[in-house]
Amino acid sequence: MKQITTGLLAATIVATSLITSTNAVAAESQFVGALVYRSGPYAPAGVPYADGFSDYINLLNTRDGGVNGVNLDLEECDFGYNTDKGVECYERLKNKGPTGMPAVMPLSTGVTYALLDRVVADEIPLITSAYGRADAADGTVFPWVFVPPTTYWAGADIGINYIASEEGGYDQLSGKKIALVYHQSAYGKEPIKTLEHLAAEHGFELSLFPVPHPGLEQKSTWLKIGRQLRPDYVLMWGWGVMNSTAIKEAAAVNFPRDKFIGIWWSGNEPDVIPAGDAAIGYKSMQFTGSGTFPIHTEIKETLYTKGLGSADSADKVGQQAYNRGVMAAILLTEAMGSAMDASVNAPVTGKQMQWALDRLDLTAARIDELGATGMMDPIKLSCADHAGQGRAKMTQWDGSSWQNITDFIEPNDELLWKLYKASAAKYAAEKGITPRSCD
Repeated sequence: MKQITTGLLAATIVATSLITSTNAVAAESQFVGALVYRSGPYAPAGVPYADGFSDYINLLNTRDGGVNGVNLDLEECDFGYNTDKGVECYERLKNKGPTGMPAVMPLSTGVTYALLDRVVADEIPLITSAYGRADAADGTVFPWVFVPPTTYWAGADIGINYIASEEGGYDQLSGKKIALVYHQSAYGKEPIKTLEHLAAEHGFELSLFPVPHPGLEQKSTWLKIGRQLRPDYVLMWGWGVMNSTAIKEAAAVNFPRDKFIGIWWSGNEPDVIPAGDAAIGYKSMQFTGSGTFPIHTEIKETLYTKGLGSADSADKVGQQAYNRGVMAAILLTEAMGSAMDASVNAPVTGKQMQWALDRLDLTAARIDELGATGMMDPIKLSCADHAGQGRAKMTQWDGSSWQNITDFIEPNDELLWKLYKASAAKYAAEKGITPRSCD
């Protein structure tokens, strides 16, 4: 009897230990670090983006218990769109949680450049959705950087594609004047080489107008544009207060707003609403759709009716910057779910996330399940392709909302991948990187 009792006691201890261990694993949350800028001169667009990202994470926690039953522990670090502070935020967050930060999404090209070497050493994927280094589309040279759903170089090509369609074809671009008004930073300079290449190919005259941070002083720039150069079109790579200031100055010199086209980060509601009627007719490329989608209804019903929403009003749900934040959270959590499926339903590491991002296949059917059909384009990545199909729509501000005026426009992949490969190869040579094989 003593032996039986001792055996039962030992079995009970082992079983209790296993249950406790299992519960401990199940109780662990997946840490999610978010670099945001709810303060500073770029907060008008940074806030709705952060709200969209936070709301989707909270939706998953509230409705589904997280991803695959693993709760998501979101922590924001506000860096005010200051590159040095952004790097500090990354260093502060990268080792938090049971497995560290699974990926970093800085929403800043400057921070992206500053983290390129660090994320390789730390084995943490750097996800730069439609910003950052365009040549990071080449996953053989940049295995830890992902740029879906598109790049600034694709945006430059799509912008010229649209202008050509307005003029009756690429052969009609010869002799045309196109100006680029851009934020004087790594972000603003990204499209220049692509535009120079396209100008040489199609014969249009490209003029460059840098605007110093934060972008409030543009009067002399627009006097040159409106009274001296008089271009046929103006493209803008602006951010924050620079955008609304540019629209007002364009109106002051009577530059037609329907010939004024912004990149997606120049197409937010806070960019046009402060400009009032001066913004009517202004156009912007978008990689997220305009309007209300089922995912918005779900967020409002699950969070905002219970006072759990991140934005100060449910009316902000569905704005362009908000939608980009939601899309970023979808990218992150869909890859996270795939990484968990391939191992165990437990917090994942950066290395596991990189494996999942290399294989990300966000299909139209899956997007429909998420309630985001029309809000975002399908995305398929691979070991070699870290960008996806790179499409964007052209929209126009009618005074109250963004109206789609085109379907998704395809970029010229043949040209862009030549540019990506050449630039990535140069980077690899400078850094002594041996491109990985994706056979």
